[in-house]
Amino acid sequence: MSRAVIAPEAQSDGQLSLVIPGWLLAAALLLVTVIVGPTLGALSRVLFVAGCGAVGYYSWRQSAAAHLQSTLILFCFSAFVRRYVDLTVGFDYNSLMLLGPLVAITVPGISLLDAFGRKTFANTQIAPIITVGLCVVYGAALTLFQGDFNDAASGTVKSIAPLIYAASVLLRGEDPKKMLEAATSTFLVVLPLMGLYGIYQYIDPPDWDRNWMKYATILSAGQPLPYLIRTYSVMNGPASFATFTTIGIILVLFLRVGFLPLLLTAPAAIALMLSQYRTAWLVMAAAIGFCILFSPTRSRATFAIFGVAAMIFIALLTPFGETISDRFATLGQGADDGSARERLEQFIWLWNKPDSGLIGSGFSTIDVGSAGTVAVDGMIISCWLTMGIVIGLVCLTACAWAAGKMIFSALAQRDRHSVVVGALGCGALVQIPLAGFLSGELAFLFWAFAVLLITPSNTVLERA
Repeated sequence: MSRAVIAPEAQSDGQLSLVIPGWLLAAALLLVTVIVGPTLGALSRVLFVAGCGAVGYYSWRQSAAAHLQSTLILFCFSAFVRRYVDLTVGFDYNSLMLLGPLVAITVPGISLLDAFGRKTFANTQIAPIITVGLCVVYGAALTLFQGDFNDAASGTVKSIAPLIYAASVLLRGEDPKKMLEAATSTFLVVLPLMGLYGIYQYIDPPDWDRNWMKYATILSAGQPLPYLIRTYSVMNGPASFATFTTIGIILVLFLRVGFLPLLLTAPAAIALMLSQYRTAWLVMAAAIGFCILFSPTRSRATFAIFGVAAMIFIALLTPFGETISDRFATLGQGADDGSARERLEQFIWLWNKPDSGLIGSGFSTIDVGSAGTVAVDGMIISCWLTMGIVIGLVCLTACAWAAGKMIFSALAQRDRHSVVVGALGCGALVQIPLAGFLSGELAFLFWAFAVLLITPSNTVLERA
């Protein structure tokens, strides 16, 4: 008989009723670090990373859904806590505190040790994860051969941690609907906070945000001045904030009913526009368009179209309406758009290299603000540059395969939860040529939902 084999220790109902929710511990860790971090100095960074690992271990023992809630909170707010501590302690060029959420999602990998003692995997969902993992190992090997040990370690951890998490969730076999509901509940609380802070940040960036933009190498966040910043709210950049916000809005929009949830997401919707990150806007449009094709979500998708139009209209009436309207206007520029030309130039530059990127260059943390460096946008160019044409295409195909399975799950099941998963998969396909989700928080966000396929049986592992 097939069944999942990875499970937390059995606990009685009486014990479960007394357990502190994992998300509460995650929130407490963030709050305590903000309060005492500046007084502890550099030690607070190490303690924060260790605390994230403890929160990840504790919540994973409760359930995969509890762990997802905890890690979403950590990913959303760790960058803010880092910037707040940096203002007093000094800028950390190694970004040590951002390692905390990655440690939290790596902890479930302990459960995989039991899986290695089993004979076969009964679910092909594991195949894309293993394929991408092998490609990452290849990229790490290239980097090591060049003597770049720091880049190899950084790139490997950021890319492998989300894969370990995805495999752990998949093999645990927890109800995907339960996890989707847990993520939606988390975003229902997180989105208003991120949205309100994002609007405030755009109008008058706090000192810790200005300080971070002064020393960080990020070029996509605008200038640390009122009305000249590209909102990144409490996260580590406009792309991360906009992507998390988009996914959160989609979940709340289609998995919650009533007017209050929509009202709570309104500040996040405005902050999303202030991020000026058009890829997230296209993901939102693709997800809504996908949902309108299915009867369980059609009415909600139709309402979403009018709701989005209303939010855009309201945003245009604000003091920053001109910024938003100018950014929306660039969507119709086509080949005349500066970002589009830059992306094409990246392909030309890589193709004109002596070996045309056949083997790959491995992982790199080169400062894109330095003269002579080229920014890397999109999964296609990222995989090509890191792993070469052949292995890069294999990695890219595996990611598209995972996203495609999300869509096929919706076509097969056609219930509300599966359609939402399919919509997220559709959004991931839109991201492939425009943004990268091979590592870090964006990889976590992709794989966290790529493994939540709604199928008649979610059993993934057979006993020997």
